[in-house]
Amino acid sequence: GRYVDTSRDGFHLALDVSSFSLNCLVRAAEPLMSDGSGVVALTYLGSERAVPKYNVMGVAKVALESAVRYLASELGEKGIRVNGLSAGPIKTLAARGIKDFTTMLHLHADRAPLRRNVDVDEVADTALFLCSSLSRGITGEILYVDGGYRIMGM
Repeated sequence: GRYVDTSRDGFHLALDVSSFSLNCLVRAAEPLMSDGSGVVALTYLGSERAVPKYNVMGVAKVALESAVRYLASELGEKGIRVNGLSAGPIKTLAARGIKDFTTMLHLHADRAPLRRNVDVDEVADTALFLCSSLSRGITGEILYVDGGYRIMGM
């Protein structure tokens, strides 16, 4: 459906699941974390651009990315880093439920500078980097693992 037709309950559910859940997770995990700890949230380009059929989830991802920055600001004094990882489309079991997902994969691969889609291992490697001391100077950022798709114009 259209974004404008999103119900209040649907909007609240999207924000609760896709944004506020990070706050709940970090609140519970904070006592267990120490200097050098890292939190990584998964987001998507639909936070920056109107992606057909993504609709209310794009709005929820905007809230998630803002939450990443606020949490990074608050937890930084404890040495806890909070970042987001925005992956391109990946063939997963969940993705099979997205209408026209195959078309999305082909479009992405055709337009990305690397001329291919990313795979699960590349996203996992980036998450591992963000949780490791190799990224100890990075917090409050959104890293894109999308073969460069984000930088392209038309």
